[in-house]
Amino acid sequence: MTASLNSIDTLINGFAGEGYVLDRALGTTIFLMFRLAKPLLVEGNAGVGKTEIAKTLARVLGRELIRLQCYEGLDLSTAVYEWNYQKQLLAIKIQEASGASAEQKEKHIFSPEFLLERPLLRSIRAAETPVLLIDEIDRSDEAFEAFLLELLSDFQITIPELGVIRATHRPFVILTSNRTRELSDALKRRCLYHWIDYPDFEKELAIVRARLPGVEENLAAQTVNFVQSVRRLDLAKPPGVAETLDCVAALCALGRERLDADAIEAALGAIAKSADDAALIREKAVS
Repeated sequence: MTASLNSIDTLINGFAGEGYVLDRALGTTIFLMFRLAKPLLVEGNAGVGKTEIAKTLARVLGRELIRLQCYEGLDLSTAVYEWNYQKQLLAIKIQEASGASAEQKEKHIFSPEFLLERPLLRSIRAAETPVLLIDEIDRSDEAFEAFLLELLSDFQITIPELGVIRATHRPFVILTSNRTRELSDALKRRCLYHWIDYPDFEKELAIVRARLPGVEENLAAQTVNFVQSVRRLDLAKPPGVAETLDCVAALCALGRERLDADAIEAALGAIAKSADDAALIREKAVS
């Protein structure tokens, strides 16, 4: 593992081998995350490759990727742990038949064998260092964000019935946010930080080449140029790099060799994600 990340250049090349175009600024931040054993918070617009960082890092390191997808109402039983109640009830009946005391029964049923691991607990009990992706943390509630502070600072989780469980191997933690709400200063202080903006033309074209090898160069360049012009429109959901890749892939699937009005109309569903956005693109970019 160490050999895989012994320099920033090695890291950048490793990502390139997995089809991810990593600029030096982001590569440096990921390298520091690895060396300092600190979580990394990545923010940016939707579709710019935040989630892919964790996926690619796991492949580069050859480690397990553990993913927690956040959403409003996310609770501890989904994210951290819960007790296997059916197994506990069965154990209680067996203990009663054996004449065990109440204290013995309680001690037995709240032992690790009855614990159901969810992503966060599994990440600190893993046999070897995993990559933990906490995806779209901004979609979770502030209460859940506050719970994360213990994990992000001390790499441990407190379970009332068992006590403190500390990480056997500290996971590489990557949090992503689309900034649908502002995250707390307490969470940010525990993390390294990097903002991913929309790429410039050359970088986005390089991403298309890396993710869609064999695509016709002129078609790729025309599509990237078109999508970048669409982002300058007043859209509800501007297309990200993911939409650029979808658009190029759609045009290739349709056998198109160049981008014209008909091709744009045919692949518009890969770029526009609402009727209003599609109408605006037709009005401003197609006509």
